[in-house]
Amino acid sequence: MASSVLRDARRIVVKVGSSLVTNEGRGLDEEAIAQWSRQLAGLVRGEGGVRREVVMVSSGAIAEGMKRLGWKTRPKQVHELQAAAAVGQMGLAQMYETKLREQGVGSAQVLLTHADLADRERYLNARTTLLTLLNLGVVPVINENDTVVNDEIKFGDNDTLGALVANLVDADALVILTDQKGLYTADPRKNPDARFVDEAQAGDPALEAMAGGAGSSIGSGGMITKILAAKRAAGSGASTVIAWGREPNVLGRLVAGEAIGSLLVAQTAKKQARKQWIADHLQLKGAVHVDQGAADRLREDGKSLLPIGMTGVDGTFSRGDVIAVRDPLGREIARGLANYASAEARLLCRKSSSEFERLLGYTAESEMIHRDNMVVTAG
Repeated sequence: MASSVLRDARRIVVKVGSSLVTNEGRGLDEEAIAQWSRQLAGLVRGEGGVRREVVMVSSGAIAEGMKRLGWKTRPKQVHELQAAAAVGQMGLAQMYETKLREQGVGSAQVLLTHADLADRERYLNARTTLLTLLNLGVVPVINENDTVVNDEIKFGDNDTLGALVANLVDADALVILTDQKGLYTADPRKNPDARFVDEAQAGDPALEAMAGGAGSSIGSGGMITKILAAKRAAGSGASTVIAWGREPNVLGRLVAGEAIGSLLVAQTAKKQARKQWIADHLQLKGAVHVDQGAADRLREDGKSLLPIGMTGVDGTFSRGDVIAVRDPLGREIARGLANYASAEARLLCRKSSSEFERLLGYTAESEMIHRDNMVVTAG
């Protein structure tokens, strides 16, 4: 199992913490970021024979801002944290862009808040943007938008953000790079009998008991946040590896099948987890009706729903809401996330994608519901 999880992964989220990025708060570690960038670029280029899509979730903005402002300890006032984040984000983005460009790989800065991922429309917008970047071979570098949030700075952490991003992009695996080798049964700095955990099931309650303790003075997390992040990532079918960020060529060796760090295995397959969430969604906001041809393509071939096959729209819904798809007899045959609001969907019925801009004034997705965001509920 350990050797196959990362070897088989095609879409990977990598999260690296503040203490590593900033060399324990002494400022951005240029060589470390260069090393990770080389590894990320290698995955994107397909070194080893397999091209992979990679998202980088990087802490470090507040820590870099502290360094630039001459602050020795992490401030407690929210406005000071926001100021540090604003100052530090400039250097953090520039460093990743420079190091990835040196490897011939493009990068993109994406700042998110938890609110972006809680709102269905913003969630779908962020997902579409990230998937487009990945399709273009670009490495999105994501950080929490600490400059404009309050509770995320006080209570949040980028381990959780990494897990949410893994869900957002349907990642196969989450790799959390930290300043420890992985997970132990107890704090090895205090307990000489602590044993290393090579592999366990993500979400096992026993893991949380092993991983108590606060974060460093530089970061905001600790091993407990990584355990909880692995549990969250497992909910969308992604397994998690917790490993030492300074392990030589750690990403390349992981995808080659080498067992490094602690592997926390998701028990539910990625596609099954996402489809189950959609299938179980109780608050349907509306429905679209389709002709027999579209119904057959959805049920038999698993195709996306195109507006040209739609004959009508029920209810009032927004982009990102879960809606039902009904056949000519009114029976639900599928449900999924709407790419267009109900008012727009009514205009698009029986129309091809070439007409969308004329009708709406813009063109977004060509599908009403993409097959990745839809589950067939009736045969």
